[in-house]
Amino acid sequence: MAISSKARPYLLVLVLVLVVAGIVVARLPRDRPAAAPNTTGTNTTGTTTPPVVDAEGGDGAGDPYYPQDGNSGYDVGGYDVSISYDPGTKRLDGVARITARATADLARFNLDLYRLEVTDVRVGDVAATFRQEGDHELVVVPGSPVRSGEEFTATVTYGGVPSLLEDRALGRNGWQVSAGGGAFAAGEPHSATTWYPANDTPRDKATFALTARVPDGWSVISNGVEKGSTSADGWTSFRWAAERPMATYLTTVAIDKWTVDRSTLPDGTPVVNAYAPGAENGRDHQARLPEILGFLAEKFGPYPVEAAGGIFLADDIGFSLETQTRPIYAGWADLDTVVHENAHQWFGDSVSLESWADICLNECFASYAQWLWSEAKDGVDLDARYRAEVDRVGDRGTYWNRKLYDMGRGNEFRGVYDKGQLALHALRRQVGDPAFDRVLKEWTSAKRDGNASWPEFEAHVEQVSGQDLDGFFAAWFRGGELPDDEYLFPGSLRR
Repeated sequence: MAISSKARPYLLVLVLVLVVAGIVVARLPRDRPAAAPNTTGTNTTGTTTPPVVDAEGGDGAGDPYYPQDGNSGYDVGGYDVSISYDPGTKRLDGVARITARATADLARFNLDLYRLEVTDVRVGDVAATFRQEGDHELVVVPGSPVRSGEEFTATVTYGGVPSLLEDRALGRNGWQVSAGGGAFAAGEPHSATTWYPANDTPRDKATFALTARVPDGWSVISNGVEKGSTSADGWTSFRWAAERPMATYLTTVAIDKWTVDRSTLPDGTPVVNAYAPGAENGRDHQARLPEILGFLAEKFGPYPVEAAGGIFLADDIGFSLETQTRPIYAGWADLDTVVHENAHQWFGDSVSLESWADICLNECFASYAQWLWSEAKDGVDLDARYRAEVDRVGDRGTYWNRKLYDMGRGNEFRGVYDKGQLALHALRRQVGDPAFDRVLKEWTSAKRDGNASWPEFEAHVEQVSGQDLDGFFAAWFRGGELPDDEYLFPGSLRR
C-alpha cells in the first residue's frame, strides 16, 4: 500500500474436546454374533470412530494485533463469489461458495462477514444452522459434523447495503461508493468481509473467482483473468478468476463506467487497465507498466502472478493498494506509486506476511523498490540520497522511534515508507550487492504463494550473507533509537 502525502500469532489455542461416549471395544468370542452397527461410524479397520461433540473452530486466527480476524479449524482452498449490485439503491446481494478442508473435527465453525444479513447457509448440499454474532462473526453449525481432513463446501446467501470500515489509525477500509456513483472495495488489514464472507486472515490464502452482475452501462473489474460477460434483462454479468492463492484483503471488485485498455506483456501475461471517468491521466504512468515489471523481475525474480494491470479511480482516497494482479490507484497516484504497488506483487502478495507485525516485509521492500527504480532509471546516487536523509532528520526521536518490526497495533504504517527505505539501503551496504541480490531473489522464490515472518527473513539474510546480523537488525528494525554509526554507515556509506 502507498499512502497519500495528504493522509500519510499469539496463536489462539482452541481446545477441541472429543467426548468419547463410553465405548468399550472388546474382542468378541468367535461364537458370539457381532454387535449392531454403531451410529458413531466405523472406519475401514473395524474400530469405532468417536462422535464429534462440541468441536468448534475458533473465532480468530491468532494474529497478536487483530486476534478476532479470521478463524481456525479449516483451511480455505478457494472462493467463488457471485454478487448483484445496483448503484441506484446501493444494495448488494450475494452467494459465496467457499471450498475448504477441515484441520480439526468441526461440529461448528465461523466465517467473517461485516454487517450484511445472511439468509441461508448450506454445508455440502445440506442446510446448516447459523447465527450472526457481533458485527462480523457468522457461526455455522453443519447438519453433520465435518471430520478433520475432510473437504467441504459452505455456500452462504446474504445481502444488504455494504458498510465502510473506519479505523482511527488505519483510515477507511472496505466497500466504498465512488465519486461517479459506482463502488469499489479496497483496504488493509480489512476489506473483503464488507462484501463477501471469508476467513479474513492473510494466513489463509486461497484462489478467488467473481461473477458480478450490474445494470447495463456499468462494468466490473476484479482480480486475475477476464472470463467474459453475458447480458440479460437489462443486467450484465462479468466473470473474473485468479488462480494464484491470495490473502482476502488483496481481493477487489470495482464498479464504474470504465474505459478499459487491454494488452499483453512480452511473455503473454494479460494486462487489463481500467480508468474511471476523470482518471484517464493514469494512462501516462501505466504506459510504462511493461518496463516497470521487467525491471522489478530483474531485481526480484520472475513476475509471480498470472495477470497485470491497474484500476485507476477518480477519487482522492487516502491510499493506493496492491490488490493482487491489478492494483487500485487513488486519483493522486504518480509513477512512483505504480512502481510501489507493482513491487508488492512480489513482496506482500506472492509472499504474504504471517502477522501484521511483519508488515515491513511488504512496505519496506515496495518503498525501497522506488529507490532502486530511481537509481536505475534516473541515475540517482542512493548513497548520497541516504546521507542527505540521515542529515535531514538528525537525531530526531520522533523519526527513529518508529519500529519497523512489531511496531504495535495501529502503528503498522508509521515508519515503513521512509525509515524502511533507509534500513534496506543500509542492509544492502552491510551485506554487499551480490548477497543483497541473492537475498531478494531467493526469498521470493522460496516463499512464493506462501506466508513469511520477519524473523524468518532475518535468518534468511544471515544464511545468504554468512554474517551475524543480530546487532544490525536490533538497531534498525527491532529498536526505536538512532542506530550507532557502526550500523548507520556500513560499507560504502561510511564517511
